[in-house]
Amino acid sequence: MVYNFYYPCLFWLLYSRSAFFCVFFLTGLRQVHNGFHNSLGTNKFLTWLSLYINSVLMLVSIHAVKFNHIRHHKYCLTNDDYEGKSAGMTWYGAILYGPVHMFLIHKITLQLGNSNYRKNVLLELLSIIIFVSIVFYFNIHFLIYHIVIMIIGEFLMAFFAVWTVHHDTHDSPEFARTQRGGWKNKITFSMFYHLEHHLFPAVPTIKLPELARRIDLALPEIEKKSTF
Repeated sequence: MVYNFYYPCLFWLLYSRSAFFCVFFLTGLRQVHNGFHNSLGTNKFLTWLSLYINSVLMLVSIHAVKFNHIRHHKYCLTNDDYEGKSAGMTWYGAILYGPVHMFLIHKITLQLGNSNYRKNVLLELLSIIIFVSIVFYFNIHFLIYHIVIMIIGEFLMAFFAVWTVHHDTHDSPEFARTQRGGWKNKITFSMFYHLEHHLFPAVPTIKLPELARRIDLALPEIEKKSTF
């Protein structure tokens, strides 16, 4: 009787924690992505602060991600697009490539970025090391769980943030995939309106559904490949 009660409660606890941290990861990703394109509606310092805080909490230098993401828009799916490398892989190859992807975006930024990018990357990496050290030194269990979920999320970025929206689009890289399903966009916080984002990068995520409707009216002939 006790076990019948204990295990469902344990499963619910683990599930609720996982769901919470997954929602945090998705919303954090949405916030920093808007920050990359200066569409948060905040001043320069607050945008920087948002990127810095999310770097520590998401366990990756967000300025390194930003540097490669801006290059991704400029050199989409070419040899100079390091963020987009996994787009030409198989789906399982993109998943396995995840850890390499996270290493390379830091390496490329330190090699090719200007002094401001390099300073921000080093500051963020140092802050992440301090944060993780404190968490494990004091054995803060819920933050250890948070760290594990964030690492898993970052290792899946090459699949979710690149492959799903760009695979089989090399012939027309400017026309990325998109997601028009209502409930799918709700659970992904509208992050998969990627065709719309590539056509108009400065439009904030919250406005992408409206942008999608306008594109459908103005350019109904554009092929809209689905993400999932």
